[in-house]
Amino acid sequence: MPTFMRSYEPQTYALCRIVTGFLFLWHGMEKLFGFPTAPPPGAPPFVIYVGGGLELLCGVLVMIGLVTRWAAFIASGEMAFAYWMAHGMRALLPVQNQGELAAIYCFVFLFIAARGPGIWSVDAGRGGD
Repeated sequence: MPTFMRSYEPQTYALCRIVTGFLFLWHGMEKLFGFPTAPPPGAPPFVIYVGGGLELLCGVLVMIGLVTRWAAFIASGEMAFAYWMAHGMRALLPVQNQGELAAIYCFVFLFIAARGPGIWSVDAGRGGD
């Protein structure tokens, strides 16, 4: 890794956490409120209400860094479940079954759960982890 980037590790990680949470919450907005686009056609109510609710809530919590480890762990599990239920049965590789996004979210959230909130988070402001 370039030496100049080492001093920016906390900020880079915080941006990764914030942006990941922000992007994830919009999947919940789409499912629950049809905004900015309509929910996926033919999605069962369980996916719309439970999945969408988890995506919205966990996305916001990860983005602001509140109960970050738990929110990210739950989001990671949801994405693992989504991958195997919606994508994994179609084909072996994510590039074949259109499951890349679910797989990436799963592992990014797992990393966030392990790493914790970091700087620029409500958890850090409260003195907690």
